[in-house]
Amino acid sequence: MDIRVRFPGGKRVDAELGGKTVATDQSEDHGGTGVAPEPFELFLAALATCAGFYVLGFCRTRGIPTEGLELIQRQRFDEGTHRLAGVDIEIVLPPGFPEKYRASVVQAALGCKVKKTLMDPPEIAVFASGGAPLQSADLRRS
Repeated sequence: MDIRVRFPGGKRVDAELGGKTVATDQSEDHGGTGVAPEPFELFLAALATCAGFYVLGFCRTRGIPTEGLELIQRQRFDEGTHRLAGVDIEIVLPPGFPEKYRASVVQAALGCKVKKTLMDPPEIAVFASGGAPLQSADLRRS
């Protein structure tokens, strides 16, 4: 599946994938209008919702009600670099959740594909296509 990125104006950057559009914007503090999440917020939300999907599947397979069940994801940032240093995902179990499944529901969340990808990251290549052909002098500057 290809993801196409478009620039609808301002600081908005939208991704089109599978017939859907995922809108992003920058917060007002970062020069945007704040009408949509920032891309990094979507990255973090992808991790949380992926873990949630695995928890939901675990519960549904076993007939465990999900009312009152929630996940809370907290991010830890390095104070010096301001980069993401860690992520903690808390699974808040509702009253009556079967104690025998406590460890297993945590294992289910750890099966998240987004988390697994972060633990063994893929190679990411970025290149430009189209436009004017590069001149040999342009190639020497990089």
